[in-house]
Amino acid sequence: MEELIAKRYATALSSVSKDIASIAEVLNVLTEAIDNDEVKTALTSPIVTAEKKTEMILSALGKKADTTLVNFIKILGENRRLDLIPAIAKVINADLQKESNQYEGVLKSKETLGDKELSKLEATLKKYTGSTIKLTQEKTDLDGLRVSVDDLGIEVNFSKQRVKEQLIDFIKKSL
Repeated sequence: MEELIAKRYATALSSVSKDIASIAEVLNVLTEAIDNDEVKTALTSPIVTAEKKTEMILSALGKKADTTLVNFIKILGENRRLDLIPAIAKVINADLQKESNQYEGVLKSKETLGDKELSKLEATLKKYTGSTIKLTQEKTDLDGLRVSVDDLGIEVNFSKQRVKEQLIDFIKKSL
């Protein structure tokens, strides 16, 4: 439900803004600020008035903020939807990625891959998807590789244990 409402606000903001990329950057910073427990508590508190919540967000933007964004924040405040800023930022970021055909993905493995191997993997993914994918690495206890690009709905998993099991099954079937 939250995503549907956020999509409507994101679509409205995109239709009136000339520079949606800079607004997305500001919304990403606001999202990080809202992730703070104190700020989150203040935004969801019934004790704090909607005007105070709006003033709090607007003061974080500063005096030189884009008027479109300021008006957008005021509308969110009037409708008691300031807590949707992270969801709206997520929708706008996804739209910008789709528009530029550039996505971010995560590579999880036990060992860190070198830059050369990582760029080969990115090139292979580009060939397969037709999109430019920038991978970031995370260390896990997974004995193999897992690549996931959430915005494209791609998840590829190469596990040594799984290959071993499939090889054993293949040998059993051939006997």
